[in-house]
Amino acid sequence: MPRYFNPDIIGRIARIGFKAGQPMEGGIAGQHRSPLHGLSAEFADYRTYTPGDDLKHLDWRAYARSDRYYIKRFEEESNLRCWMVIDDSASMNYGPAGQRKFDVAATAAVSLAAVLLKQRDAVGLAAAGNSIREELRPSGAMSQLTKLDDTLGKISPAGETDLGKVVSEIADKIPRRGLVVIASDLFTDLDRLYESLGRLQYGGHAVVLLHILHRDEIEMPFNESVIFKDIEGQEELFAEPWSFRAAYQAAVKTFCDEVRERCQYCGIDYVRMLTEDDLGATLAGYLADRAHRGPAKHKGRMGAASTSESKPEESA
Repeated sequence: MPRYFNPDIIGRIARIGFKAGQPMEGGIAGQHRSPLHGLSAEFADYRTYTPGDDLKHLDWRAYARSDRYYIKRFEEESNLRCWMVIDDSASMNYGPAGQRKFDVAATAAVSLAAVLLKQRDAVGLAAAGNSIREELRPSGAMSQLTKLDDTLGKISPAGETDLGKVVSEIADKIPRRGLVVIASDLFTDLDRLYESLGRLQYGGHAVVLLHILHRDEIEMPFNESVIFKDIEGQEELFAEPWSFRAAYQAAVKTFCDEVRERCQYCGIDYVRMLTEDDLGATLAGYLADRAHRGPAKHKGRMGAASTSESKPEESA
């Protein structure tokens, strides 16, 4: 059974940490901003005093200026609830043992989960292709890391992909705003996925998209005549790759650029990963960039390209 707990990768990213760029609603004290008001150190605003309020929170300076009693309100720090959505369809099985796309997705998920759990955040798992096959409800216990590793280690990627359907199901399962990390090669109906990502954003959830590809899928390095088999279906195609390599590479570049640009427009974090890349360096670079740039900016909520003239849905 594969093990996806990698101390070297976790060690490289643990010191950077992961802080949500928008308010989260958790159940225990944590390090992320919450939309709820409590008694943390960060001032939020004032409200009018009502009988029964604790007098120690009265702002006497405000009283001196206005001759009215005001209570200070503070933003309550909150723990984050994260769902790791891992594509376990047949296409994720591509690559040598230990370096399959699924192996990279699983290692990235376990590594990020280790960081979040160390911060007292809660992490859950949904492994799915066109339906959820394995699920772990979010938990902040450190034992959750072992459960994640064990569950992912038992999975054999198979079947077709319908991430839009899966993400929509996940959106229905999350009662409070949180974080959703999706790891996939994105060989799915993108319009349906975009609509589901829009649902997550409408619910106030932060989204991170880990786009995992094998270099063969980008470069088409084959030179001799070959038979291409649909890894998620039954179709076969005899072709000479050299005759359409340039067009193929251009199409893949357009595909990746379109996803990245739409995510940037909508404030969704997009991270492309190749299976041969140094995963620790990729994750560390992403987390460092996220910490440096602050909250993601967006111009609209994600929506299907076919119904929005290739642009995401504008915010109301």
